[in-house]
Amino acid sequence: MRQKIQRSMVIVIAITLGITYVLLTAIIYSRTVRLMEAEIRQEADYICKAVEISGPGYLKQLDLVQESTRITWVDEEGNVLYDSVDEEGRLENHASRPEVKRAFEEGSGQDIRKSDTVGQNMFYYAKKLSDGTVLRVSKTIDTVVSSAIQILPIMAALAVLMLILAWILSKWQVGRLIRPINQLDLEHPLKNEIYGELTPLLERIDRQNQEKDAVANMRKEFTANVSHELKTPLTSISGYAEIMMNGLVRPEDMEGFSRRIYNEASRLIVLIEDIIKLSRLDEGKVELEKEEVNLYRLTREIVRRLAPQAAARNIQIEVMGEEVLYHGIRQVLDEMIYNICENAIKYNKVGGKVSVWVGSTLKGKKIIVSDTGIGIPEDQQERIFERFYRVDKSHSKESGGTGLGLSIVKHGAMLHNASIHVESELNKGTKMELTF
Repeated sequence: MRQKIQRSMVIVIAITLGITYVLLTAIIYSRTVRLMEAEIRQEADYICKAVEISGPGYLKQLDLVQESTRITWVDEEGNVLYDSVDEEGRLENHASRPEVKRAFEEGSGQDIRKSDTVGQNMFYYAKKLSDGTVLRVSKTIDTVVSSAIQILPIMAALAVLMLILAWILSKWQVGRLIRPINQLDLEHPLKNEIYGELTPLLERIDRQNQEKDAVANMRKEFTANVSHELKTPLTSISGYAEIMMNGLVRPEDMEGFSRRIYNEASRLIVLIEDIIKLSRLDEGKVELEKEEVNLYRLTREIVRRLAPQAAARNIQIEVMGEEVLYHGIRQVLDEMIYNICENAIKYNKVGGKVSVWVGSTLKGKKIIVSDTGIGIPEDQQERIFERFYRVDKSHSKESGGTGLGLSIVKHGAMLHNASIHVESELNKGTKMELTF
């Protein structure tokens, strides 16, 4: 960035110097030509007055002291009577010359063009005398251009000096500008006192730092929770297996111990599967191939799979609504709906009821799951989507819950840009709405 800024500053100065030279040359040229024109007109007036008073002999005397000015005298027919450059009288008729022609018609005339006689660009001024003849005075204007060319080396040398000075100053100034940026404390961005233009960037870095810290803490907590959750069933399995291995179990108790080992192993498998699902959602490794999914039919299929669990606790479960098509990831939608419906059964009262409604509303496509279960305290309703968070820890473990189901629902909703709304009253039941 330092080199780019320095290079840009030098280029800008170089372009500025070039434009300044061109404009300055044009201004000087224009002003010099105007001054020359005024001088020639004044000189012509003096010469005309002198010729009318002293006669043609004055022109001969003028040749002795005047070299830079060309004087031409033309009669009424346009024939050249005198020319200070062509003393041999070889010049053709001048009646068609623009300045001479205008002088005959209007009393005076002027023109700028290249002279065929001297081969230079000339300014011509012609004035009509009282006897009907025309006196023309002219001077070359090439000296103005040559003057501009002569000062070009001087301007070039000045430009080189200016560019060197600009490079030194830009290097110093850029270093001064960049120094505070190089000294930024990115760990505490808002504590830096620096250019106001960088405030939005520093605020964004601060937000990212806070998000980074939050993610780090969440992962740390998740790792600790995973270790704890895995340790519990593994300890149980190891303990039961050790008792059996040491022959401390009576034959008639073998079936009970085997069942406990099986149940703990099953719980461990479910926990690992949920962790894998959540990790895939976190890392964005879920297959993103979306398809048209009939939410109503998918929900009925999930309820059929959960029917044995509901029947075991004498819970009535029903599905109502209409067929609704949604373009989403079928596997993730299945896990989301399954986890909500399974929770409605697990945390319900024996002999309770679960109602599921699927349909379209003005706010979008909805799935609403209502139960008559134990409910969620108001102060804990925002935390139920946290990993391993359980409202009723003892009841959750008894029912085989891993504490990850609603986290999977939350991540699935984020993946589909869906929203989740929870309404619950303690000991009366819970209603969860998924809006797509």
